[in-house]
Amino acid sequence: MDFQLTHRMAKDFASLDQPKGRRKLNLFVAEGDKCVGELLPAFECRMIFALSDWIDKHRSIISTHPGIEIIEANRGLLGQITRLTSTPPVIAFFNLPSDVTAPEAGYLKSNLTVALDCVQDPGNLGTIMRCCDWMGVRTIIASPDTADAFSPKCIQASMGATARVNVAYTPLPEYFASLDHNIPVYGTFLDGENIYHKKLENSGILLMGNEGRGISDAVAAHVTDRLLIPSYPRGQNTVESLNVAMATAIALSCFRAALF
Repeated sequence: MDFQLTHRMAKDFASLDQPKGRRKLNLFVAEGDKCVGELLPAFECRMIFALSDWIDKHRSIISTHPGIEIIEANRGLLGQITRLTSTPPVIAFFNLPSDVTAPEAGYLKSNLTVALDCVQDPGNLGTIMRCCDWMGVRTIIASPDTADAFSPKCIQASMGATARVNVAYTPLPEYFASLDHNIPVYGTFLDGENIYHKKLENSGILLMGNEGRGISDAVAAHVTDRLLIPSYPRGQNTVESLNVAMATAIALSCFRAALF
């Protein structure tokens, strides 16, 4: 007999769209072959709904997680659960991990870290996590009002980077105030120094701001180096600003360019 999704299960799964629901059930959801495949080795999986072909193909990795409840599903059942426009072959539910602690000064002195000041769109956060993963940045420090790294939209946008990039939530002004003064904090501003002319260190913090307001004054007070990503050519009429995820990718590329 085919598995029947109960009203209670449907309600619980839908509640994972909200932080309150994820905390209550201690769960987050990931969808699709790529995303689920990346997260399975990194997080404790509680339940998988998948097509029989997907289950057969991934038996080796599934066998390393004996506690997983595996439900062979048809596309109709997956279509009832999915948040995506196209029904994926697999949907997995993972236990939420413990909160991540913001890194101490020693880590920042030898690693490049990204900080986010009120980046509210979970799609932007997920894309930034994906950029960080590509550029070898393993830690993001985020203000408490930044989007939740385990929201479904963020998980999908990160394309598996959630398995390798940690997001630590902490009040940024207090955190920056606690750091050694010799740790550089780079921030992007419209009145900053041209990033292509600036000598950049591959350690410290790259700070990015809110989608509409940029970096808040309280956080900007701790920036040591103000950077500008200039438009091209100079003086030409362009859009008002870059998307924060795009700007993060450009800035990280500039930091890494010196390593090649």
